[in-house]
Amino acid sequence: MNDKEKFLKEFNDGLHRIGRITLILGAVLLIAVPFIIAMLNDASIDFKGFLAGFAKVGIIYIPVAIVEFLVYSPMLGVGGSYLSFITGNVTNMKIPCVMNAKDIAQTETGTPEHEIISTISVATSAIITTLVIVAGVILLVPLQPVLQNEALLPAFNNVVPALFGALGIKHFLKSPKIAAIPLLLMSALCIFVPSMINQTSILMIPSGALALGIGFYLFKKNKL
Repeated sequence: MNDKEKFLKEFNDGLHRIGRITLILGAVLLIAVPFIIAMLNDASIDFKGFLAGFAKVGIIYIPVAIVEFLVYSPMLGVGGSYLSFITGNVTNMKIPCVMNAKDIAQTETGTPEHEIISTISVATSAIITTLVIVAGVILLVPLQPVLQNEALLPAFNNVVPALFGALGIKHFLKSPKIAAIPLLLMSALCIFVPSMINQTSILMIPSGALALGIGFYLFKKNKL
């Protein structure tokens, strides 16, 4: 094991230790909210209702969480993954920041350089997001006429597509043979079945599998 690999292992081991502790604490605190509220108000909890409500939410978000973990973790790296899944806004904030930082620093996924760049970019995004939220809360009333302006509403509704369109086109152009078919099929599906637009996390499974299959086929045929 060379010095770079040793450094990466020690770096990741430390991140795993801190990340697991903070994730467990975060999950416990989130689940504890209804119990703390009940305790403060001297109210009893209907555990049957609690479990039923938890199941209704879990049946949707647990599979989505598993899919996002499998898809996003290789891009985010160890530190970036822990920070992203704790602070949220993974799709619309953390992933664009990491991909942009990766392009600027010209790092390769899985390398020590990418781990450090990813962690720094996600941490910076989380800090900036917090500051923007604080500023937004303070300026919410003064800026309300601007935020509710009908001319600006379409822009607010298309922030995420605009971000991923700008980031995605660079990667599509790098491998157009692999990207073309999944992109066309998923676009057609969302056009003809509009409800699928809100199921992007689920659509990543078939589109990702299709892209991997096409890439493997082209690799075998020496056409990449």
